[in-house]
Amino acid sequence: MVEAINQVFALFRLNYHNQYYAAWSDAQQLGQVKRLWLEALGHFSSDLILMGARRAIEGSDYLPTLNRMLASCSEALGELGLPTANVAYEEACLAPSPKAEATWSHPIAYLAGRDTGWYLLANHTRNEAWPAFQVHYNQWLRKALAGETLTIPERKSIDAPREEDAMSNDQRKEALSALKEQLGF
Repeated sequence: MVEAINQVFALFRLNYHNQYYAAWSDAQQLGQVKRLWLEALGHFSSDLILMGARRAIEGSDYLPTLNRMLASCSEALGELGLPTANVAYEEACLAPSPKAEATWSHPIAYLAGRDTGWYLLANHTRNEAWPAFQVHYNQWLRKALAGETLTIPERKSIDAPREEDAMSNDQRKEALSALKEQLGF
């Protein structure tokens, strides 16, 4: 993640040379700004941060603010039809059971929730569950950004027993008697 922020600032330095040095002429101040951006953009994946930076550069003649970067990253997700990590987390936490049959805004919310563990999401605080969810969300996000199609696995249904396989009452009594005899009752 730190590497992604460094790459973003390198892109800004190349594209907005004079504005960049006017805004961040002091190395100590630049370090503070990078830490602030890292904290604010931390819920996005590295790939998405770089995508957001490119969008911000292509869409403006001026050095982007942190607010504009946040918006660019969110817009990039929206264009891909993906929810943000926060939206996906809330959706996973609030989804009814059975989870596979719930209505999901995007399969990434289900997949990240499943991999994190439904029990963890339902029974632990956000401070405990969020880091694990974020790791899984970012793994699935990288796959989605690489072009992989994400799908929710189909739920396997249990077929009703066939009539010809069912035992008659007499057969059940015989089987029960045989079982009792085998177990010594």
